[in-house]
Amino acid sequence: MAKPNVIQKTDLVQYAKQCLAEKGIENFTLRAVAEKAGVAQGTVYYHFRTKEQLVLEMLQDICDTSWGNLSEGEHFDIKQALESAKSRCHFDSYFHKLLFTLTVSSFTNEKIRKQLVQMFDKENKSLSQNMKKQWSSSPIRGVSFDTWGIVMNAIIDGIALQALVSKDFPIDKTYEELEHLFIGLSEMEGGN
Repeated sequence: MAKPNVIQKTDLVQYAKQCLAEKGIENFTLRAVAEKAGVAQGTVYYHFRTKEQLVLEMLQDICDTSWGNLSEGEHFDIKQALESAKSRCHFDSYFHKLLFTLTVSSFTNEKIRKQLVQMFDKENKSLSQNMKKQWSSSPIRGVSFDTWGIVMNAIIDGIALQALVSKDFPIDKTYEELEHLFIGLSEMEGGN
């Protein structure tokens, strides 16, 4: 197979995100991505052998962009982090639809499982490092920063799951109170 030099893999990921947003997950195909990018379908297959591989790249790109922006600098702004998470939390969130679809696929596909584990590990590590910027020590004795990262990630994904299945889920209220929770934990810093 000749190596296509028409488009970069990173550009295809951006076109794929646009395609997904326009067509929805049900009509998202590698062919549709090729059409959106204006390239031959073989070009997409050269970079991504399967739809799942492309979707994982899309998720990774979104996570890298989101958590990368939050990790810049020496201070971690919990309000900014929660706003970022909230922006992806709604009834029609393609990010979380993809995440949960891939999670289910990973139960029977070891390759997808390994890639998701790497993605979750990276997110958890980023969050725990950012919590260290927020707090000089854990607000609750015996709870490590590694665990705080995992818990924060689980809370965000759990809220997103509920928002995906319930059109009337109180996203604004939930995130407002979640912010109060983390501010309250900050005030407890040092452990009881």
